[in-house]
Amino acid sequence: MNTTQDSSEQRALWNGAAGRAWVDAQHVLDGLFSPFETLLVEAARAASARSVLDVGCGTGSTTIAVARALDSTGRCLGVDVSEPMITLARARAAQERVPAEFVLADAQVHTFEPASVDMIMSRFGVMFFSDPVQAFSNLRRAAREGAQLRLIAWRSAAENPFMTTAERAAAPLLPNMPPRRSDGPGQFALADRDGVHAVLHESGWIGIDIRPLDVACALPEQDLFRYVTRLGPVGLILQDADEDTRARIGESIRSAYDPYMHGDQVRFTAACWMISATCQAGAA
Repeated sequence: MNTTQDSSEQRALWNGAAGRAWVDAQHVLDGLFSPFETLLVEAARAASARSVLDVGCGTGSTTIAVARALDSTGRCLGVDVSEPMITLARARAAQERVPAEFVLADAQVHTFEPASVDMIMSRFGVMFFSDPVQAFSNLRRAAREGAQLRLIAWRSAAENPFMTTAERAAAPLLPNMPPRRSDGPGQFALADRDGVHAVLHESGWIGIDIRPLDVACALPEQDLFRYVTRLGPVGLILQDADEDTRARIGESIRSAYDPYMHGDQVRFTAACWMISATCQAGAA
């Protein structure tokens, strides 16, 4: 694996098409993933965290929610490689007058203040590292002794058929759509439980606990078209398409979502991992 190339590709992706798509669909994604945000806010409260680092914070929803949950002496810092998303996150925090901070950086290599945080969390933000061992070793150095790691990541594509519905349905219509990578950074990069455990162990974390997390998610039917045509592999292909093409593809694959329709809502179960670990005392 060429980790340098992978890192460059991820920066280009999240500062280009994917980053623009997430900004454009921010309200859709925040609503869709709000149950996970609630879980992480509760984890921060339960741990009485005073300094929280949100990795792969995107447009800042979880960072802001955690910052709001902490009292005035707490600190919540969000980090992401995407300039468009960090820009929106900062604007949202300012508009909502929430003292959340954001830094544009690659958490895999960024020089964090050593031993400065007592909780590191992420909502679907840690599957995109080109070198996961390097990344989690770097994050551990930012953690104080006994600091908690709380990560939510996707399990396998096979366990999350909703997430691949659009590309499967659109494949005959978009023959040039690149297949998902089976290795390297990507949505399902942390699907292998044993692999995740090995990465965290090699990175110096202890008390590793990886549990299945199945969460009911929903979005309004009126948001389905934007979700399908802006996000994921299909969204990337259609990003530069004209409105007529986007509408034609969207309508063509709409019926593939019929199994998930419940009245005016789209519902599915997200199959994820809740990953927990602790920063080892005296770890270098």
